[in-house]
Amino acid sequence: MKTIKWGILGLGKIANSFATDLQQVEGSVLYAVASRSQDKADHFGAEYNATQCYNSYEQLVKDPNVDAVYIATPHVRHHQDTLLCLQHKKAVLCEKPFAMNREQVEEMITTAQTNDTLLMEALWTRFMPHFKFVQQELESGRYGAVKTLAADFCFEAEFNPEGRLFNKALGGGSLLDIGIYPIFCALALFGKPDHIEAKAKIGKTGVDEETEMTFKYNSGISAFLSSSILKKTPTTATLVCEKGMLILNSRFHQTDKVTTILEGTKIEHDFAYTGKGYYFEIEHFAELLRQEKKESPLMSYAFSRLLISTLDEVRELINLQYA
Repeated sequence: MKTIKWGILGLGKIANSFATDLQQVEGSVLYAVASRSQDKADHFGAEYNATQCYNSYEQLVKDPNVDAVYIATPHVRHHQDTLLCLQHKKAVLCEKPFAMNREQVEEMITTAQTNDTLLMEALWTRFMPHFKFVQQELESGRYGAVKTLAADFCFEAEFNPEGRLFNKALGGGSLLDIGIYPIFCALALFGKPDHIEAKAKIGKTGVDEETEMTFKYNSGISAFLSSSILKKTPTTATLVCEKGMLILNSRFHQTDKVTTILEGTKIEHDFAYTGKGYYFEIEHFAELLRQEKKESPLMSYAFSRLLISTLDEVRELINLQYA
């Protein structure tokens, strides 16, 4: 089995989680890291045993030993950093949201195809066992038709106008950072909604601090979705069906526990995994690379286009514009 040598661009909190799980993945190693700060790169590299520690992204993508790059930079940099990697024919696993808008995503996909290079959006929930289980349960038909989905992702963030959550210049706000998860849940389970309603609380820094959305489907399904960086909520996803319910327990995007209620019988399903849960997407991506695939069948370009188009539509409804 070919060992995949990984590079990481951007060494913040999520990069630490990714690097931690990478250590559990057979056939994958952290080879190089890059930050604009050499000290930060050296410290991160030492903690996770990276071979090379660079103080520029350009140095990393020019390293011939790097097979794949995980992009964990701020949202507003995803587009340019992805293009940089693809232009050097480095396979890219780019953290969600893929980019700031549909136009940027299209350029990323076109560049990947032009360079015949693998590109995938890193939305880890798609690959986790609890979410696959829910999809399979719904597809079995045992629960009957879905009536509603209620999914929230909210937490109370410390206000910092310069931090990534509240800084509009960094693509801040609840929608792109965490609102994407309830939206993903609806799109992955039901597809494109036929009607979207949305409202938001825009804070003094110009970002959405809270967003509430309703997706309506002609099939009769309604999805009630919300995100907030002002308050804490259970962060669960509950599916009410004709014959029962499925509950993705807190925090639903990464939980290892799902509760099912079918015809009066309640069962707690435990998917007990170790680590953070990122290694499922890492394993998937690494295997695509070994098989010389250029697109993921699970996190396809079509799905990433649907996701960013839906985010664009919600932003338009709440009048949230980024430069």
